[in-house]
Parts: sequence; structure tokens; C-alpha cells
Amino acid sequence: MNTPASLPPFQSRVVPVVVVTDPAQAVPMAEALLAGGVDVIEITLRSAAGLAAIEAVAKAVPAMQVGAGTVTRASEVAQVLNAGARFALSPGSTPALIDAVLQARLPFIPGVGSPSEAMAMRDAGFTLMKCFPAAQLGGVEVLKAWGGPLPDLRFCPTGGVSLANMAQFLALPNVAMVGGSWLTPAAAVAAGDWAHITRLAREATEAVRAIA
Repeated sequence: MNTPASLPPFQSRVVPVVVVTDPAQAVPMAEALLAGGVDVIEITLRSAAGLAAIEAVAKAVPAMQVGAGTVTRASEVAQVLNAGARFALSPGSTPALIDAVLQARLPFIPGVGSPSEAMAMRDAGFTLMKCFPAAQLGGVEVLKAWGGPLPDLRFCPTGGVSLANMAQFLALPNVAMVGGSWLTPAAAVAAGDWAHITRLAREATEAVRAIA
């Protein structure tokens, strides 16, 4: 049985979840986040520009650990690897997708929405999972509840996480990191206001330090 590949090392406990519509935005966005202390980014495949954006960041910003988000099909595994993604995430998981990431040795954070799904992913060898959609599933309380019967698992809640509530998530012992889209607001990206994104990243970084 193949075992999951290890995630690349990164320091940030906040993972920006980004939808890039223009690949030219990707590199300055990544540099802005890095300047604010965030050294990891999830560029989703929700737009046609996703793969090109991943490739651009992987080549131009080596200090940024670039991950591919919304990887939902086995066929996408080779595509994100070829683009230079160092890891991938999914809102859920299927046997075909898990087989593909294990065969490809792609570091992967599978999505789960219930204890049964989390247990199935543990059986496949994963100990870090994406809890999605976190807020709709019950937020902090559901993760707190999962911690009792599943103390060996860690989660990255995504969906409804913001600067206002991320400290509550990160205070839980079974939360390794959080994912959110608030660090790269669409208006700031469209305007090329990279200084604003750096300020948001620094604000999140400082908030995480305050929790510790």
C-alpha cells in the first residue's frame, strides 16, 4: 500500500485560498503574501487560469509553497504536478482521486465532512485533512467534537473562516492551520493593490503569533 507523501515545509498557519482569473496576477499576489509573512498559497482550479497561475508562482517565487486547490478528479493530479504544485487539496475525496495522488506521490490534504470520511482517509494513511465547508458543518464546535473520538487527526478548516474567528479554530489542538479567501479580496486583486494584500497577510500573521 502506498503511503501519502509529506507536505512541503511552510511556517504560516493561514493558507490563502485564491481564485486567479488572470495568470499575470499570480506572481505579484504571491510576493505580496510572502512580504506579509504568509509562505503558502492554495491556487484553486476553479478558473481556467489556475494551472497557469500555479506554474507562474512555482517558477518565479520559489520561497512560496504553492498548492493546487479544488483538485477533484484523478486526471487533474498529473496536471497540477506538471504545473509545479508542491501539494494539493480537495473539498472531498474519492477512491480514484486518492489512488492517483498516492501513485503520483503528490502531497495531499483530502477534504472530509464527517467522522466516517475522516476515518476512511485515516485508513488511507492521511492524518491531516481539510474540513469543508467548516462553518456550515458546525464550525469550531464540530471540530471540537471530532477531537474526542479522533484525537490522532489534524484538520485545516476552510469555508467561513475569517480573521474574526480564526483564533477560535487555531486554539483547538486538532487544528493545524486554517484556509480562507479574505487575504486576497477580489477588489484588491483586480486593482493590483498588492500593498493591501500584504497588510492583510501581516495582520493574519500577527494574529497567529498572538494565539501562541
